[in-house]
Amino acid sequence: MKYIVVLGDGMADEPLAALDNRTPLMAAHTPQMDQLARRSELGIAHTIPEGMKPGSDTANLAVLGYDPKIYYSGRSPLEALSIGVDMKPTDIALRCNVVTLSEEEIPYEQRTILDHSAGEISTEEAAVLIEAVRKELENDIFKFYVGTSYRHLTIWD
Repeated sequence: MKYIVVLGDGMADEPLAALDNRTPLMAAHTPQMDQLARRSELGIAHTIPEGMKPGSDTANLAVLGYDPKIYYSGRSPLEALSIGVDMKPTDIALRCNVVTLSEEEIPYEQRTILDHSAGEISTEEAAVLIEAVRKELENDIFKFYVGTSYRHLTIWD
């Protein structure tokens, strides 16, 4: 028998007053998901081991049969792999996100992140910024790589 596992990854949300105290998913028009649910076996699984931070990466490892306590390495090594960056066993992969900060009139240390995705910056626009970071900061220890949209990579050798 063949099985399909459908994960509603990232679908959890809080009820909103603007939606009559329903979540966005509860308020959404989802006829295909409704039909799939009627013809399926539904369940809830505890996929995050005690003491680990909940996230798509840890949960999806568990669903695929890998114990996150053994195999979890963080998202960055997977992102390195996805953009073709070879890592040495001693390398540390770090996300290098492009963000939007608060006003420039205050000292840098007092600024806050206004948008974690820099307004969903395009990959082309972000590549220009990562290239500027590369020129200023890259050295034998830190390497910067262009990813997609606001998500990029730093390898610490």
